[in-house]
Amino acid sequence: MRNTRQVEILVGLFMVAGMVALFFLAMKVSNLAAVSGGKGYSLTARFDNIGSLKVRAPVKMAGVRIGQVGKIGFDNETYEAVVTMKIEQRYDRIPDDSFAKIYTAGLLGEQYIGIDPGGSETWLEDGGHFNLTQSSLVLEDMISQFLFNKASEGGKKNEDPFAK
Repeated sequence: MRNTRQVEILVGLFMVAGMVALFFLAMKVSNLAAVSGGKGYSLTARFDNIGSLKVRAPVKMAGVRIGQVGKIGFDNETYEAVVTMKIEQRYDRIPDDSFAKIYTAGLLGEQYIGIDPGGSETWLEDGGHFNLTQSSLVLEDMISQFLFNKASEGGKKNEDPFAK
């Protein structure tokens, strides 16, 4: 009887440990664990198309996570998406001529912002703005452009000078 009680306690502890591990895994996958508590500074960038970029998406430079997307808005006058990024304070030397691009990572299509540093000796400060941006590549647009080009080539006959 006592042996059964010990087994039940061990199984219960194992289940609790498993639930805690699943909780931390869910926090890591959803990027909620990386929310910085106010330390850092904000930078903005304007894009023609952000694809499926979401709030809390990573901001990376040279493959290293340096911050996350804090807010996504829309400018009614220029018809552009305005993305506000929260950058960790220790990465305070981003050149002001850097290039912000939207990349797609992995097979599931998670999107993030990648920053290619420029060569300027002046740095972006809190409230700074990226002047150089590249929007997200939309797979549907690329496929339709490819099909449109192939359809326009279909009317022309490819003449082979050696064929008789």
